[in-house]
Amino acid sequence: MRITVVGSINLDFVASAPKLPRAGETVTGATLARHPGGKGANQALAAQRLGAEVALIGRVGRDAMAEEAMALLLADDVDTAGVLTDAEAPTGAALIAVDPHGENQIVVAVGANHCVRPEQLPARIEGPLILQLELPVETVEAAVGRATDFVCVNLAPAAPVSDQLLRRADLLVVNETEAAFYGDLLHHGGGRVVTTLGAKGAVMHQRGAEIARATSPKVRAVDATGAGDAFVGAICVALLEGMEPDEALAFACAAGAIAATRPGAQPSLPTRAEVEAMRTDG
Repeated sequence: MRITVVGSINLDFVASAPKLPRAGETVTGATLARHPGGKGANQALAAQRLGAEVALIGRVGRDAMAEEAMALLLADDVDTAGVLTDAEAPTGAALIAVDPHGENQIVVAVGANHCVRPEQLPARIEGPLILQLELPVETVEAAVGRATDFVCVNLAPAAPVSDQLLRRADLLVVNETEAAFYGDLLHHGGGRVVTTLGAKGAVMHQRGAEIARATSPKVRAVDATGAGDAFVGAICVALLEGMEPDEALAFACAAGAIAATRPGAQPSLPTRAEVEAMRTDG
């Protein structure tokens, strides 16, 4: 299975704090860590660690942050031939505050991700394709239009997209906030729609009817930053391997739960063996 991911690449600056600040509030006593991130890179690495062969298309800056942002992708043999270096825009960065319960606040400086344009894409994208919305929407729309196989779009962060994209996608993945943003538009096509419910698990619909539901394993959350991306990579791998919807959701919920128990986005992403062990233990 060879999956193409078209998406963002960031370096995450994570401040673990005693609490998350309110508007205008300064919180001290935090510790700072740097981790590779970006939804595209996270989902590519998640799928690779779960057994797929993955190629990533994206963009980084010509700066010191790029090497850090790409480090784990290269270490896990993700194909990064489609990642270009931008001479002017910096590597994307995410500023993340995390509290002791794993809740977070995230501000993203998109940098070179905003420079991933349709002309960077191949004329045809063969095989399964995974996308998110941290790139220009026109690029996401172009990628969907050039896809020849299974298409998954993680509609995050929520933004207006064309009805054609929503209808073309074989799988749409949203959280509860994103599901509320899109409403009934999610169910106008014939593809599957998965809504993640945090610690409560996930539910899958098709043409507006629920077809599967799974609960998430009970874990002690440390940092939820990479959990959603672990879920997306896992649900795509599971469905492409032919798992039934209930089994695929359970597999993806286990991957997301494991990721939430570890700090950082990409460092938290589990291997196939870890997900299988979580499902067995659960």
